[in-house]
Amino acid sequence: MPPTETSLVERLGYRPDDKLLIINCDDLGSTRAANASIYHALRRGTATSATLMVPCPWARDAARMHMGEDVGVHLTLTSEWDVYRWGPITRSPSLLDGDGGFPRTIADVWDHADLDEVLKECRAQIERAILWGFDVTHLDSHMGTLQLRPEFFNVYLELAVEFSLPLRMAGASAQRLIGFPYRKLAAAEGVVFTDHFVNCPVGARKTIEKTLFDLRPGVTEVFLHPTVDSDESRQANPDADRRIDDDALLRDPLFEQLLARSGARLISFRALRDLQRAT
Repeated sequence: MPPTETSLVERLGYRPDDKLLIINCDDLGSTRAANASIYHALRRGTATSATLMVPCPWARDAARMHMGEDVGVHLTLTSEWDVYRWGPITRSPSLLDGDGGFPRTIADVWDHADLDEVLKECRAQIERAILWGFDVTHLDSHMGTLQLRPEFFNVYLELAVEFSLPLRMAGASAQRLIGFPYRKLAAAEGVVFTDHFVNCPVGARKTIEKTLFDLRPGVTEVFLHPTVDSDESRQANPDADRRIDDDALLRDPLFEQLLARSGARLISFRALRDLQRAT
């Protein structure tokens, strides 16, 4: 009989039936209101990780506010909002739309982006976060742009290997729909990723509450897009009400009680990164 493969939770030093949970806040740096909300959640302990949108105008403010919290890079190739725009930090003409920023849709990126420019831009985003003082803990992809097509996933995986960082990874059940074995490819390169990934909408309250009720053994990532209620957030974010509700969820004492009842042990991506670098 072949030896039993050691599970991720065991490699992290836990029992095989433990339920480990990463609560990530996306879009750090997108607005000042997002920065205020995300750092509040990280410092309160209701979120465990965040990811920074380096090209956004408020990313430098997020760096100024940083006090060692677990922050990864939200690799960004799209600028989806109508009146508030951002673009590449490198000279990458194929990553621009006619409005002077990144394209608004994933399909536009896939149709027009030069892959060498994609790699150059994403590498520069990681390097800038490091230059600003972030001890970068993981990578994910804004709107999933790098995760859903094999040629873009190759860039995603190359950067994870180059910087020795874990990746946000869609669940195994989605591989047939997406059309290539991304989890197998990443594992073959020694990249660490969670057992379970919950694709949360902006305004994730119901999804996260259901996930906590049904939490499975292993390592699970959920994510939110919180922002404080402000004129800035309401003008910048077309989905501001849902983002404000994500902020309210992370501040709600009942959420902490729900976490406790779920049996979840909260961890951050730093634990996965340290494991990857030690292997």
